[in-house]
Amino acid sequence: MAEARALAGGDLGVRIAGRALGAAIVIGAIVLSLWVARLYYLYPRTDDAYVRANIVGLAPHVSGPIVGLPIHDNQHVKQGELLFVVDPRPYRSALDSAMANLALTNLQIKGLEDAIRAAQSRQAQLAANAAYDRQYLARIEPLLARHFVTANDVYNARSRVASDLAAIASARSDVSRAGNELGQDGAINARRKAAEAAVYDAKLNVEYCYVQAPFDAYITNLNITNGQYANEGREVVSLVDNRTWYVMANFREDFLAHIAPGMAAQVYLRSYPGHPFRGRVQGVGWALYQGNGASVAGLPEVEPTLNWVRLSQRFPVRITMGANDDAFPFRMGATAVVTIQGAR
Repeated sequence: MAEARALAGGDLGVRIAGRALGAAIVIGAIVLSLWVARLYYLYPRTDDAYVRANIVGLAPHVSGPIVGLPIHDNQHVKQGELLFVVDPRPYRSALDSAMANLALTNLQIKGLEDAIRAAQSRQAQLAANAAYDRQYLARIEPLLARHFVTANDVYNARSRVASDLAAIASARSDVSRAGNELGQDGAINARRKAAEAAVYDAKLNVEYCYVQAPFDAYITNLNITNGQYANEGREVVSLVDNRTWYVMANFREDFLAHIAPGMAAQVYLRSYPGHPFRGRVQGVGWALYQGNGASVAGLPEVEPTLNWVRLSQRFPVRITMGANDDAFPFRMGATAVVTIQGAR
């Protein structure tokens, strides 16, 4: 009997210990699940992310055949480095013509200035003659009543005064016309300004023939060669902007409450496994395109059916990266895994 009681007591202890262990496992699993869920939402993670950079297409401001192409595809270029050259000869010819026209304009301006001075001198001379003739008329008019002069003398004197006034008016008109031809507006001469503007435009066109890199970048998808005709305003070379790299990470909408601009982010690239990169959240996208509800011919288009299972939308989160490391260079389109660490 004693042995039976001992065995029964041992079985009871084992059952109690087993139940306690099972309860501990369940409680531990619940606690671990809550902890993991907390981490899952406080530190959102996604592998739907890709490296991005700004692509800039360079187009010449002038047209002509390409006569110089010192670059090759996938090359890294520095700011100010020569990319290609459009044939500058016709634009240099236009510059020479504009400079010759400027020199001729300066000579014309000098001639017009001399003409203005001559017209002003003639006007002054005519004014002096008119003053003398008026004084002479004023002297002889009183003498007519005393018969010291004839009426014809007075008439001739009056005619000379009238003629002088007409000549002065004509000379004043000549001065005004010469001033208008000169094109002087205050301190600016319109003729010279127009000629200088033509020279400046021609110089710009010559400079535009030499297309340089506006910033540090990578050449991508280069499909041109010497002799190809470059059209004004049409893209010739595409550059990957090496100044700013960022990651576009698509997060589920139920994560967005835990993502805010300025938060830190840890980024792993599949091309460099085991090497972490640091980034910072620049912003969260505000809109997505949705086919259901889009306007068609002014009316909203709504699908007649609706799936019972609703998937969470994914919104793009832009994460700015640090400077490109030569040992681990970024490549546009590379797959990334992003974890937001802003709450830590």
